[in-house]
Amino acid sequence: MKEQRRYYEAYDERYKQVHQKSLQWFSSLPSKIVEETITEYGISKISKILEIGCGEGRDAIYLMKNGYDLLATDVSPTAINYCKETFPYVSQSFKVFNCLTERINDKFDFIYAISILHMLVLDKDRNLFYQFIYEQLKENGIALICTIGNGYEEWSTDISKAFELQKRTHEVTGEEVHIAGTSCRVVSFDTLSREIDNNNLMLLDSGLTSIEPDFPTIMFVVIKRNSTK
Repeated sequence: MKEQRRYYEAYDERYKQVHQKSLQWFSSLPSKIVEETITEYGISKISKILEIGCGEGRDAIYLMKNGYDLLATDVSPTAINYCKETFPYVSQSFKVFNCLTERINDKFDFIYAISILHMLVLDKDRNLFYQFIYEQLKENGIALICTIGNGYEEWSTDISKAFELQKRTHEVTGEEVHIAGTSCRVVSFDTLSREIDNNNLMLLDSGLTSIEPDFPTIMFVVIKRNSTK
């Protein structure tokens, strides 16, 4: 019996559908907030770095080209295969991995996840995400999370429809494509702060930034383990 697909795995279907058309879903421009956070918090080129949800590899490959050593993971086999084929000289740095159900036998100085948390709609899945970060961070490590939202709105999609096809326009080519709708949950900064606190994590910084052209406005938080709890 085939294992039932989990709603947040619908992005694998989306990548398949887009790559079959020889298109790339996201842009290749790196997220400036990642480099800014690395600089501000003194993450060095010998630091252990983990990316959750590397997608088509834009941030991972930018950091690798600039001398950082990291492990880039994604729940989507299609995305990881794309990265391995596109960047064969660092193929060993990409790994299919589900942070909600698996663990890595290592701890990290810096963990980042760009536009991943919003894919997790159910509270239990979001808590599993935070728990992974707590367990995999070093004592003084930090994590950067960017999630869709403007800081005050709250809404979510129906996870039962995550794999249903939707008509979308490809950002770069303008081509009309039919792809999996995937899932999305947008929360306010108040809700995000409560989630962080409830999972033994401490908020160091938060705000709005932009990751052009994909996310003109996106929320970010920088967090660490809460050693006082």
